[in-house]
Amino acid sequence: MAANRNVVDRALAVLRTLPRVSLGNLKDAERTKKSHRGRGIHGGKTHGFGSKGSKARQNFMPLGYETGNTPFYLRFGMEQYYKRHRLEREYPPVSLLQLQKMIDLNRLDFKLPIDLTAICNTGLYKLLICCNHHGVNLTDEGFDIFKAKVNIEVQWASEPAIAAIERNGGTITTSYYDPFSLHAVIDPANFFLRGDPIPKRMIPPDDAIAYYTSAENRGYLADPEKVSQARLALAQKYGYELPKIEDDPDYEMLTTRKDPRQIFYGLEPGWVISLKDKAILKPKDKELLEYYRS
Repeated sequence: MAANRNVVDRALAVLRTLPRVSLGNLKDAERTKKSHRGRGIHGGKTHGFGSKGSKARQNFMPLGYETGNTPFYLRFGMEQYYKRHRLEREYPPVSLLQLQKMIDLNRLDFKLPIDLTAICNTGLYKLLICCNHHGVNLTDEGFDIFKAKVNIEVQWASEPAIAAIERNGGTITTSYYDPFSLHAVIDPANFFLRGDPIPKRMIPPDDAIAYYTSAENRGYLADPEKVSQARLALAQKYGYELPKIEDDPDYEMLTTRKDPRQIFYGLEPGWVISLKDKAILKPKDKELLEYYRS
């Protein structure tokens, strides 16, 4: 009994000298296998969120969250036709190479004037008005291999693209379509089925007037004499002989133009097209005639 009391007294004496038990001085028992996992989806701590990695982002991060400090729209280069902000007018591109392929594959008839309606009807070009798209931007990719002679109307074009068109004896015009007219231009069949009169095209906004009245840009509001001078100057700049359109057998096709208020070739604003009856209804009221012709 005396021996047991001595053991108990020694144990109590040791406990009196030891520090109080806390989380800071606890450790695993001897021979316990220790494992260490790194950071990331295999990390040990979750800071109370309960999941890690992609599952954690799905559960606790807002919709559209992206890792890293650089947003999606800044990680990719901005095209030249996008200026300053996505809220401005956008012109999705069509290159000369794509245009040549459309012609070679009979998606486009180069013997007829080509406009936004013809390009959309190929099924290879998609224009979204809800994304503030306003038409075609003709780029100069394929400048060296473009060989077609066309009369094309686009909404934006680079100088080498204009030179490539005119070098082959073709003509190009840049023209503006307001959003209301675009609904009819990109899908004429659906527009005609609604029975609405063909709208007249509105004039460009203030920040686009300078572009569409410029002969260098082949604007549809430019002076024809200045356009002829600009064609000759561009041919001298790029070193090719400008073909004479007056002597071309396709002169009538190459010189076909739309009226600044017109959106379809051969159809006037105010007309109602009946696909079921295959008829054209023309307005007769004086006020309507004055409105659409003004």
